[in-house]
Amino acid sequence: MQANARSKLVGRRNLARMLARERRRKRRIVFTNGCFDVLHVGHLRSLEEARTLGDRLVVGVNRDRRVRELKGPGRPLVGEAQRAELIAGLGCVDWVVLFGEATPAALIRALRPDVVCKGGEYRDAAAPERELIESLGGRFVLLRQIPAVRSSRLIERARRSRPR
Repeated sequence: MQANARSKLVGRRNLARMLARERRRKRRIVFTNGCFDVLHVGHLRSLEEARTLGDRLVVGVNRDRRVRELKGPGRPLVGEAQRAELIAGLGCVDWVVLFGEATPAALIRALRPDVVCKGGEYRDAAAPERELIESLGGRFVLLRQIPAVRSSRLIERARRSRPR
């Protein structure tokens, strides 16, 4: 039986307990995170790829305040509760947790996943999670980059096409 999206939204402490049970069952935990402001096919494909790296996929979703800091004024377009629920509604996602810190480091320490993934756009940039997950005995994976699909580009294109 498939869980509904809202049942996959969990707090950090409960999720840590749930993942401890999953590890005792020898299940491999994969973690990734993002803003997911305007959900698009690049998000879906990246999350599907991340899911293939383990038995359970946990997605950290940035809180609204953090998205504004990262993306600028006017963002996010979609509030955190709705963004989290949309991600939770994807079949490849097992659990979603909101976080407001500048990086997911504290969340990774609390959840202790086996694998941490980042989107392909980080290929040329330092991903701060790499060193942390490797120090915890886990693995860091850069996902394939989905070309020409970015929330920022979609938003800009929508702004340009608005009638004046």
